[in-house]
Amino acid sequence: MKFQVVNPSTGAVFAHAPECTSDQLDAAMAAAADAQRSWGQDQSERRLAMEKAAAAVDAEVDRIAAVLTAEQGKPLALARREVGGVATRLRWFAEVELGPEVLQDDDRGRVEILRRPLGVVAAITPWNFPVGLAGWKIAPALRAGNTVVLKPSPFTPLATLLLGDVLHDALPAGVVNVVTGGDDLGAHMVQHPVTRKVSFTGSVGAGVAVNQAAAAGLKRVTLELGGNDPAIVLDDADPAAIAEGLFWGAFMNTGQACAAVKRVYVPARLHDAVVDALAAIASTVQVGDPTDDATQLGPLSTLPQLRRVTELVDDARRHGAVAAAGGRPIDGPGYFFEPTVLTGVADGVRVVDEEQFGPVLPVIPYRDLEDALARANATQFGLGSSVWTSDPERGAEVAARIDAGMTWVNAHPVSSVEHPFLGVKASGVGVENGIWGLHTFTDMHLVSRPR
Repeated sequence: MKFQVVNPSTGAVFAHAPECTSDQLDAAMAAAADAQRSWGQDQSERRLAMEKAAAAVDAEVDRIAAVLTAEQGKPLALARREVGGVATRLRWFAEVELGPEVLQDDDRGRVEILRRPLGVVAAITPWNFPVGLAGWKIAPALRAGNTVVLKPSPFTPLATLLLGDVLHDALPAGVVNVVTGGDDLGAHMVQHPVTRKVSFTGSVGAGVAVNQAAAAGLKRVTLELGGNDPAIVLDDADPAAIAEGLFWGAFMNTGQACAAVKRVYVPARLHDAVVDALAAIASTVQVGDPTDDATQLGPLSTLPQLRRVTELVDDARRHGAVAAAGGRPIDGPGYFFEPTVLTGVADGVRVVDEEQFGPVLPVIPYRDLEDALARANATQFGLGSSVWTSDPERGAEVAARIDAGMTWVNAHPVSSVEHPFLGVKASGVGVENGIWGLHTFTDMHLVSRPR
């Protein structure tokens, strides 16, 4: 059986992907379990294989990126960076030392912590960064000695299947396995008796379901969920100086990023200047065919997402919002929406309170800093956040008071393979990236011996 894959730039079906059956999932899990026995034994061989895999991905960046753009809609330049990031992560984790951690070494004895692989990891990725987030999961899982069964979103299965082919030729058989299908397939992966860890990126609701299902088998989980990231502009900020960074912090990937800016709080006296600066950028951004090098923003990736963004903006208008720029879907084929800056809207309206996940940014005036912090923190989410100021030291002091896993000063977001990526509250469980993310793919084993 197969299912349709739509090009969001045209709204038309352009390919089909295989629907994985239960028997095929069992075969993938068995292959991963068989491969893990030898893969988990020799760190040196693992590291060499990961370097080889990184080189293989580098050699196919353009081919994978073209497929990614066709099924997801992001501009080719962004797609190339996303695919290249997989190679970067494979290399970085291959170079990380994962040796014993010595807790005690004296005349009483030696105590050390060993890091052991968990087994088979079920990795489930969303449609906004399907290839990049696959790399976030595959690279540390492999370095730790695990094997992986990976499922992309059914909206964007093709580039991940191609990535799987590339890795298949570079890694031992069964180390990375890609399966495609819908939500039922993901549920079976989580519940499968072979699975020892689930690494999931997606919505809060889906994350809750994954957590509940994994708990029945006492499986480890990492859940990277939604965000409603606030940006707080301080009263000493220069609107002209911050506008570019603030705009692209919100509108990157057409706003389809969990850690993008979702709402901006601005001192009342700076409100109009910030809105005008953001609207000026929005009105000049090139939206269109993502295969055109001049395009800066592509379409929304799915029809349901286009409908949701339209509904949120329409609801905001009914509550008094005014579009300083944009505000409507773009006529023609595909799932395009105008880059939209909203004013005259406040907390309590859905476009502010919910994760809109699209090219829409509400700008909200505040009375004083305490008011801004209270509004920024009044949410179930706690992923990213930012503070914008002419005084970075003051910005860091304000940043420490925001309830979020990550806060950046005069930038948003900043992601690095070396830095932990994490959320608090409903935005996630666990951590990705860096040595902290690597450790989530291991079990600790304490070994104590006398002198």
